[in-house]
Parts: sequence; structure tokens; C-alpha cells
Amino acid sequence: MRRLPAVRPEPGTTIGPGRAVRPVARAVLVIVAAALATAVAGGAAGCGGTTGPPGRAVVIDVIDGDTVEVRVAGRSETVRLLGIDTPETVAPGQPVDCYGPEASARTKELLPPGTAVDVRRDVEARDRFGRLLAYVTRVDDGLLVNRSLVADGYARVLSIEPNTALRRELADAQAEARRAGRGLWNACSGA
Repeated sequence: MRRLPAVRPEPGTTIGPGRAVRPVARAVLVIVAAALATAVAGGAAGCGGTTGPPGRAVVIDVIDGDTVEVRVAGRSETVRLLGIDTPETVAPGQPVDCYGPEASARTKELLPPGTAVDVRRDVEARDRFGRLLAYVTRVDDGLLVNRSLVADGYARVLSIEPNTALRRELADAQAEARRAGRGLWNACSGA
């Protein structure tokens, strides 16, 4: 058996034992690594899939029961809480719905300005209004705000394909709130 001569790479061109990389290939690897890092960072900012890491954000304001404004990755984002619908309080041309003020007040109580949250999206990143669609979890105690609002009777489940990762969990919480007559299930006829 004939042995082939060893290939000696230029200094500084190895990436592991016995693996030589030419300078051009190294540049390609650096570009690919940078692209992957950017994609992961995008996910961390609430723009990745449900399997990606959540993005850390800070609450700026609560707009209504299911819409909040946060600062994420150095910019302000309007976030529509996924999987739920609270009674309206600020819809243009519409009256305030039964239990709307209570739902808004509860969201303000759960997410006062300065609250650190993790923002995690599902399949679609934004709605037709450009709002970030997300599940929001408080960092300090792990409370999933979307689920809490449903479980306490401040919101109904609103499951819109393809953003349905927590459909079953939210439906179970709603069924329990309805059985117990919590919040809007007690206060609003035909809730």
C-alpha cells in the first residue's frame, strides 16, 4: 500500500485535527457563521420560530388587554398577544366591550412599564397591521401572560392558523375559567 505525502496547510489555516482549510474556504466559513449568528439573533429578538430562543424585551406601555409596546433589540415594537382576544377598549369606531376596561387594567397590572419579558413568536411573525405576534412571559416569575389572561377570565381564546402552538393549553385554561365563571364569563351575557 502506497502512502500519500502529507499535505501541510499554510500556518493558521486549520480548523481541527487533520482538517486543513484554504484561506478562501475560511472566508466562506466566516460569512456562513455570521449569517447564522444574525439569524439566531433575529430569533432572539422575537423574530424566530417557536423553537428558537425567546427574545428579551422590556415593557414600555400597555395599549389594551391584548396589545403591549415593548423595547426589544433597541427598538420599540407593538406586540399583539398570540392565541387570545380581550374585549375591545380602543378599537376605532367601536364601543367599549363588556369587560374591556377590566382586561386592559389586568394587563397593565401584569405588565407595568419596566417589566422584563421574554417575547416568543409562533409561525408568522407579524399581523396585517405590522404588529409582532407573540407569547409573552414575565422574566421574574415565568408567568405566561397570554395564558394568565385566559385562565383568569380576561380573554377568550383566538386561534388563527398557523399560529397555534399553544392552542390546547389556552383552550384548557378557557374551559376552566368558563366552568368557574371567572371574569367575563360571569360579567358578560353570552360571553
